[in-house]
Amino acid sequence: MTTGAPTPTAPRRSRARTLAPLGIAAWLVLEIWLLTLVAGAAGGFAVLGLLVGAGVLGTLVIKRAGRRAFTNLTQTLQQQPGAAAPTGSGEGNGLLMLGGLLLMLPGLVSDALGLLLLLPPVRTRLGRSAERSLERRMRAASPGTLGNAFQQVRIHRPDGKVVQGEVIREPGAGRPDEPDFPRPPLTP
Repeated sequence: MTTGAPTPTAPRRSRARTLAPLGIAAWLVLEIWLLTLVAGAAGGFAVLGLLVGAGVLGTLVIKRAGRRAFTNLTQTLQQQPGAAAPTGSGEGNGLLMLGGLLLMLPGLVSDALGLLLLLPPVRTRLGRSAERSLERRMRAASPGTLGNAFQQVRIHRPDGKVVQGEVIREPGAGRPDEPDFPRPPLTP
């Protein structure tokens, strides 16, 4: 039964969501093809040794990066208020963990990418590129999107201090599209 109201249309899928499954399938086919080529040339035990060795190396890399992240966290939590934050100890740690994960995945292409991420200049350059891309996307975010929510959370103060507190909106002070919710009265 129709009511005459327009039916909502489904949002259009982005190009990345459409092509991602095809890219993953192509990557898996490439990995299998390369493993069979190497197995044909060097033997099955050589391929098994490569895969096990890369898995062990990936495990060690992730363990080391995790320890570094935990050490950085404990140093940050134990520092005195107003003291300078520790610098450089966590730079590229996420990319280091990603490199370890890629090493743990079976395949030669993922191993090559994981080994590239173990190189500090590659991690630094990739991290800066990702940071610039994220900043650009956040600046271009339209109202009502997740990127705009992150944009609103940032506090721009000239001295760089973070202000602790809670935002309380007065009724009628919000945007016109936001409903005003009644608050319970304050009791002493």
